[in-house]
Amino acid sequence: MTRNKDVAKSRLQMSNPWHLLATGFGSGLSPWVPGTMGSLASIPFWWLMTWLPFQLYYLLVLLGISLGVYLCHRTAKDMGVHDHGSIVWDEFIGMWITLMAIPVLSWQWVAAGFVIFRIFDMWKPWPIRWFDRNVHGGMGIMVDDIVAGIISAGILYLCGHYWLL
Repeated sequence: MTRNKDVAKSRLQMSNPWHLLATGFGSGLSPWVPGTMGSLASIPFWWLMTWLPFQLYYLLVLLGISLGVYLCHRTAKDMGVHDHGSIVWDEFIGMWITLMAIPVLSWQWVAAGFVIFRIFDMWKPWPIRWFDRNVHGGMGIMVDDIVAGIISAGILYLCGHYWLL
């Protein structure tokens, strides 16, 4: 199994813009918890996006989803492995969706969003697991993290709404 993963990774070309984005600018190449590293790597980009009007932020997330379906599909096809662990663009999108709901721009809320998203992304309770098992291709790579991000955002929103009243 490890050998096959190494072969798949060797097919990545970081000079290819699709591979570069799909691996979260290389963060997904970490030998330890690449999904977590991809989620962490998404935070500086998210922080830059917070300076934008909310409508533009939302539009960038939608564009990131659309682009992500293609680039994740293309990179998985190039690697010969569906949803290889080094493909972390889906974690970027999931984190950006999660962090849309933080009530206050503070590191504590960002950390809470990170932890909640990672729990849902790794655990994959229903309905996340259903999407992960039943949707394939680029959309299949993306959709479970989108759903995990939406659920995580809902939890953050509720926590913020009740704790900050």
